[in-house]
Amino acid sequence: MSVVVNAEYKTFLKEIKERIHKAQYDAFKSVNKELINLYWDIGRSIVAKQEKLGWGKSIVETLARDLQKEFPGIQGFSSANLWRMRNFYITYQENEKLAPLVREISWTKNVIIMERCKDDIRREFYIKTTRKFGWTKDVLINQLEAGTFERYMANQTNFDKTVPEKYRHQAKLAVKDEYSFDFLELGEEHSEKVLELALLENVRKFLIEIGGYFTFVGNQYRLEIDGQEFFVDLLLYHRHLRCLVAIELKVGAFKPEYAGKMQFYLSALNDRVKLPDENPSIGIILCKDKSRTIVEYALKDTKKPIGVSTYKLTEKLPRELKKYLPSPEEMIERIKYLE
Repeated sequence: MSVVVNAEYKTFLKEIKERIHKAQYDAFKSVNKELINLYWDIGRSIVAKQEKLGWGKSIVETLARDLQKEFPGIQGFSSANLWRMRNFYITYQENEKLAPLVREISWTKNVIIMERCKDDIRREFYIKTTRKFGWTKDVLINQLEAGTFERYMANQTNFDKTVPEKYRHQAKLAVKDEYSFDFLELGEEHSEKVLELALLENVRKFLIEIGGYFTFVGNQYRLEIDGQEFFVDLLLYHRHLRCLVAIELKVGAFKPEYAGKMQFYLSALNDRVKLPDENPSIGIILCKDKSRTIVEYALKDTKKPIGVSTYKLTEKLPRELKKYLPSPEEMIERIKYLE
């Protein structure tokens, strides 16, 4: 092949591969939608018969046995799964917003969300984020266990003003309001250097805790500007956001001047380190404590994307974030942007 023909062939091959992937995805969506519709109809039929004829739980067990005899080797018709179909229909039958959405993710993920989320606001959040970001079953479970909904609703960033809309909500999901470093053997009194070294010694656990899509670039990352040296405590890279993430560690409470310093680092990283095809860098100021009001004022007029989070050395349950959550109406408004 000539160079020109070879280049044209590569382009042609890429186009064909993209069409095949799209066709595979469209086929999966179609099959999945039909399966969810089937399970919905079975659940509705069970509910209707129970209401009309007063059948109890035993009808589900009998139905499961007969279906498994009729369709040997086909999974999905156990008594437990038939009962889930019944609950699935009951959960979403009157919800005009969520009933169409449940058809866009797999049955397994629907069951996980239905059984682990106790209200429709949380269900909507996890259905939309699973669909939007293509979370696998294991990722979805990890996000639920990490209290991603609470941390997303309570986190403090200025991303609404500083991050392009196309990846704004992925960025907000990437920054938790609070991190648990219970894997570190540190006393309550420790220096920033000791904290940094402890995180480096446990870098795998650290990366898992902060979200799973981060890779480690370096610590005390050196920036030389006008003959002076500056050092970013930790520099990471987020694979989905395709951007550098600078982390500053502070063992005390957040101070407003920390935001100014982070803006400086982000400007320097964007000018001197960021590659042309990468997105602008993001900063995370990780403190032992923070006043939410002070953080709000400190980030109000900043021009660079910055999040302020806290860390704990022992696990703190997401329910402790409840006092910082917005009202149900505000939650619904925020979830709208996950469309």
